[in-house]
Amino acid sequence: MNTGSDEPGEVAVAAEKTQTDGVQGEQGLGSRAPAFIQARRMLHLSWQVGVFIIGLAVVGVGIVMLPLPGPGWVVIFGGMAIWATEFVWAQLVLRWTKRKVTEAAQRALDPKVRRRNIILTSIGLVIIGVLVGVYLWKFGLAMPWKIKDQ
Repeated sequence: MNTGSDEPGEVAVAAEKTQTDGVQGEQGLGSRAPAFIQARRMLHLSWQVGVFIIGLAVVGVGIVMLPLPGPGWVVIFGGMAIWATEFVWAQLVLRWTKRKVTEAAQRALDPKVRRRNIILTSIGLVIIGVLVGVYLWKFGLAMPWKIKDQ
């Protein structure tokens, strides 16, 4: 029997990987606060409040960025990731989101879907080109209204 050791009498112990939802190497659900914080209830509660407030601020900034220029959805998911360091519900939401994004990416890589998307994009670009051509033919490079008169 191979124990993974060259020394006689030594036994190699394999490190156990946590299995959650069939995914290896992923940490289980729950708080990822340091052990000394988890050991003290009031300290852990204040840690959770701090994590919640920081995550809420990041999610709030992301929501503000949705109509304004900026990576709104990326910031929102960053806030969710901050919450996921402490709260199980946020971990579950992020796992669901990752699963859905992976499924969408797999569907987008399907050759039939890619071909359809390329064809639709080409048709859209042709239509835009025709509209720009008609505009330039009718009005030229000048604007259709007179700015000097206003």
